[in-house]
Amino acid sequence: MDIETLKKKYDIDSTLEKREELEKKLENIEGLNEDISSLSEQLNYYTTLSDTMTQFLRYLQEYEEAEKLQNESVEPDLLELAREEVVTLEKNLSKLDDKIANLLIEREFHDKDDSRSVILEIRAGAGGQEASLFAANLFDMYKAYATKQGWIVQIIDSNVSDTGGYREVIAHIQGSNVYKRLKYESGVHRVQRVPVTESSGRIHTSTATVAIMPEALEIDVEIKPEELRIDVMRASGAGGQCVNRTDSAVRITHIPTGIVVSCQETKHQAQNKEKAMATLRSRLYEKQKREEESKRSDLRASQIGGAMRAEKIRTYNFPQNRITDHRIKKSWHNLDAVLYGELDEIIDDVTRGIQLSIIGNAE
Repeated sequence: MDIETLKKKYDIDSTLEKREELEKKLENIEGLNEDISSLSEQLNYYTTLSDTMTQFLRYLQEYEEAEKLQNESVEPDLLELAREEVVTLEKNLSKLDDKIANLLIEREFHDKDDSRSVILEIRAGAGGQEASLFAANLFDMYKAYATKQGWIVQIIDSNVSDTGGYREVIAHIQGSNVYKRLKYESGVHRVQRVPVTESSGRIHTSTATVAIMPEALEIDVEIKPEELRIDVMRASGAGGQCVNRTDSAVRITHIPTGIVVSCQETKHQAQNKEKAMATLRSRLYEKQKREEESKRSDLRASQIGGAMRAEKIRTYNFPQNRITDHRIKKSWHNLDAVLYGELDEIIDDVTRGIQLSIIGNAE
């Protein structure tokens, strides 16, 4: 191990320079035209990276000193102590080397929308009532995960099936780095299990689609009033006292694209319109993002996009207590825990697996 070689490998000097540059910018935010939250996120990244690199080089220097002592020592006790120190430092260096590599990969795949909140859309696919129940399972799973992360979940619109599942559910998940954590969850999710309505015990296969869209701001997408058709109606309900007797439900049609969004979750028309517009902005922003991506010749950009829209990304096999992600060809055997929101391991493995796969294909 050579200090100078590794110093050049990780380019710590430029990392420290970038950190100092960001610190100076944020010290003088008056008149700053750049996005402050984005600058803060960058500073956090370069601070973590430079601190890790500095610690790595410190360990490397200690390693060289311990190795020298091991080679030159003639006293048995001192020799044994030096050997133990070398082994310990090798392990520490290996861990930090992996951490630095992961940080560098993370930056390479950084998306400007990573820090944003998201619009989550889940729709029942093939499988009838069982598919709607599975869609509800998926929504509960993401809701539980969001709660563990300290995020806020608000339903924008939903269509409940006769069995209590969701034919469709749209929700706003608000928090820090929501898109970064959930962006690879988009795609077709498949379940294999015995439905509660199945008396013969036969295993059925059903599907539901998940879409994760970064929340769009008004400045991201231009929507002209004349491009919209806004309809108001009475919200559907369970009957009795729950029926909404005012025209509070809102449906918005974006005429140029034909995109239709609706919201009936509150009793106030203005609030429902605001939520529906948030969904419309995010759908248009997602559409715009994919169109820009398709125009680029960069292979990696198109592969990332494909990874977020892949067909049948994951299977939830209840009889075998197994979840399999087909993109990285890996399985986990903790289905119950995952459905209760223990998603971190899967999200970490999938993110790393997809990114390494894309790097490998691009080389």
